[in-house]
Amino acid sequence: MSQPVSLLFGVHAHQPVGNFPEVLADAHRRCYKPFLEVLYRYPRFRFALHISGWLLDYLSDHYPEDIALLREMVTRDQVELFGAGDTEPVLAAIPNRDRIGQIETFSNKLEMKLGRRPEGAWLTERVWESTVVPALADCGIRYVIVDDYHFLCAGKTTAELTGYFTTEEDGRVLDLFPISEALRYRLPFSPPHEVVAHIESQANAIGGGRSMAAIYFDDIEKFGIWPETYHWVYEKGWLDNFIQGVLASPLIRTQHYRDYHAAEKTRGVVYLPTTSYIEMNEWTLPAQPANIYASLVRQAKTAGWYEGNRAFLRGGIWKNFFSRYPESNWMHKRMLGLSSRLSMLRDRTHDETMTRKLYEAQANDAYWHGLFGGLYLPHLRRAVFRAMIELEAMLDACEGRAAQFVEDTDLDGIEELYLQNGLIQAVLKLDGSGSIFELDSYALKHNFGDTLKRQVEHYYERIFRSGSGSQHSGDGIASAHERVSFKHTIGAADLEADDHARSLFVDRLNGGYVAYPHPSVPAEGRGSSVELLSEHVGKNIELAGNGIYVSYRFPSGASGVFSTEINIAMPSCDGWGGRYIHEGAILCGFGQLLELSAMDGLTLDDNVLGGSVKLTTSSPVALIAKPCYSVSQSEGGFEKIMQAVTLTLEWPLRSADMVVSLEVSTSQDIAVPV
Repeated sequence: MSQPVSLLFGVHAHQPVGNFPEVLADAHRRCYKPFLEVLYRYPRFRFALHISGWLLDYLSDHYPEDIALLREMVTRDQVELFGAGDTEPVLAAIPNRDRIGQIETFSNKLEMKLGRRPEGAWLTERVWESTVVPALADCGIRYVIVDDYHFLCAGKTTAELTGYFTTEEDGRVLDLFPISEALRYRLPFSPPHEVVAHIESQANAIGGGRSMAAIYFDDIEKFGIWPETYHWVYEKGWLDNFIQGVLASPLIRTQHYRDYHAAEKTRGVVYLPTTSYIEMNEWTLPAQPANIYASLVRQAKTAGWYEGNRAFLRGGIWKNFFSRYPESNWMHKRMLGLSSRLSMLRDRTHDETMTRKLYEAQANDAYWHGLFGGLYLPHLRRAVFRAMIELEAMLDACEGRAAQFVEDTDLDGIEELYLQNGLIQAVLKLDGSGSIFELDSYALKHNFGDTLKRQVEHYYERIFRSGSGSQHSGDGIASAHERVSFKHTIGAADLEADDHARSLFVDRLNGGYVAYPHPSVPAEGRGSSVELLSEHVGKNIELAGNGIYVSYRFPSGASGVFSTEINIAMPSCDGWGGRYIHEGAILCGFGQLLELSAMDGLTLDDNVLGGSVKLTTSSPVALIAKPCYSVSQSEGGFEKIMQAVTLTLEWPLRSADMVVSLEVSTSQDIAVPV
């Protein structure tokens, strides 16, 4: 006789730190609220829930009735809560001290808000490294969930993955549950009766009294936010029908992970390789290797040997995003530096506030790119930098830094020069470009250098190879992984890669880039300035007050045309809140082309920023201002996203020198025309 299969059903709810309020409201309306309301009607349907700390705080503040409903479901033992890092960091990417702090912070929050501490934990993006075991175990976490793919990569077979396994690291023990990929791809896209039948097919009498587990844990956003899913899951009743089918089945029993874990014994010891879910392993590869990998997968599927051997046709690992994207690596290494400064701070009186800012800077979303990753989304990067700039200001107040210093922050073999005066900070990479790639305003808590270099992505070939629309078969709906659709019209010019970093003050003389191989860094105590020298140009960069002043000197008799490109991250991007102001008049928005033949002053005003940047030149110059867009993919389709305002200043070499300045003002300091 078959004994019932234990359905361990879990969902993961998350929104990135800094996401738009309208996105959060829509997610609540289409997913979080209706999901809880449907599940509340079925108290016998036990399930697990992980909700990230920042989202839990947001829902508690804006929708307390839903959190009250959830607490009631926890109290009546319908819901098992899962822990994690509070701001949803990739635990493997942060120091061990911060892993422990993040996990403990979130476990305390769950106990305070929902009445119970977790025994299990969700691993962000299912990124597994054995180094995370000690922190999880030391925080009282007894088990985590990873994909069955992780186990296949370790040599296990699907038939063996009927329960949990045990691993150890540095003397600590942790149990691991394998999530079924077959269920991940069926829920909620296949008809309910087919999903129930699939679960029932796993019911089997197992020797030694062991019960088989059907293990599911995946994004709750699939139940209402992904394309087509709200109509399918709620209006057409998929979720109700699925729950009713499960509860009516004599071969399925819903069970909490903790109850299954307490009642069953481990299936044995296992050591998993460093990996994430299978799609992530492709996304983390650069374009050319990713295309090779995708081609090999297609060949394997065509030849019919992929499914049985896919664990051995493997892509990259999550940390490859740091080597693939310099912007991600820079954020990460800046965050690590601030974490180290905080840990060594002797005065601990402000730890709680500073620790909260550090944890916000560790939120995973802005550090990677794939179908769901947010590196291409400026507002998510901005949230990370905002937290880091706030933390840095607090650390400086406790223990000041020199006005200028040099270090190789991002470990790329090229040193960076920091200039700071307590109000603003400029960071130059000493690579000969003479440009600024981080420009921070401590008053506005913003990095004006937070832009993204356009590079070729592996999915570009799909843009023109495939038509728009979704691809699926049968009576269900398409998963976001299967869809090919377009949110914007994309042409060949949109896919061109940049040949230089999108930084500030990228100089050209007669069309060629100017190289500054010999920076003259002043001795400590001589102020926040630097002199850059090239064969034809002298360039001085100096901070004063809330401004940065860049002076160019040219030898007598110099001829030709000189230009400098200034890429500035303005939070409004091409939205309605950003505009150019010239001589008291609003000219246009940041998303439009602007050309001025003789300009010596222009204000970039941004109501999202809560301030402005005033561009001034010592002599009139020609100006071209235009938006810089990148092309990326999301669950909604291929899209263009504005990354920066690109200002190009150009002038003939008729004068001996030129001074270009950027002065930062808060909204309280300026009078803006209506």
